[in-house]
Amino acid sequence: MRIIYKIIASFFGTGYSPFAPGTAGALLAAAIYVLFQHFQIVIVNHFVFIALIFSTTIIGIFSANKLTTEWGKDPSKVVIDEAVGMWITMLFVPFSFLNLVIGITLFRLFDIFKPLGIRNLEKLNGGLGIMADDVLAGIYANVVLQIIVLLV
Repeated sequence: MRIIYKIIASFFGTGYSPFAPGTAGALLAAAIYVLFQHFQIVIVNHFVFIALIFSTTIIGIFSANKLTTEWGKDPSKVVIDEAVGMWITMLFVPFSFLNLVIGITLFRLFDIFKPLGIRNLEKLNGGLGIMADDVLAGIYANVVLQIIVLLV
């Protein structure tokens, strides 16, 4: 069962990337988002995408909780939080590859620098703290991206 938690928490192994595992997780999430767009899952029904975000968040909290004793408080191998943050960034944003690139960039900037209270959420215990800061980073990135889309 532990292997399943590791697959989930590392977002299908991207957390094991020797270089920028968080970015690797965000890029895989972006690729999955593109597949959703290709098959019109997001366009046709935002509910499916919201359900994916919500369920992945819950599963991510649970899986990260199971691994904190082995991997530590906020291990770099846990990148399921980057996937959720990336998907939140793109929620209700018109699809284009430019918007996706801007979204990835904004999300990673908010995730790395952790302004505006994002860092405070890391202080929450276990999987909740691991996931919560990226959820807020995704929300901030989404708001900025929505503004950019409206202005351009």
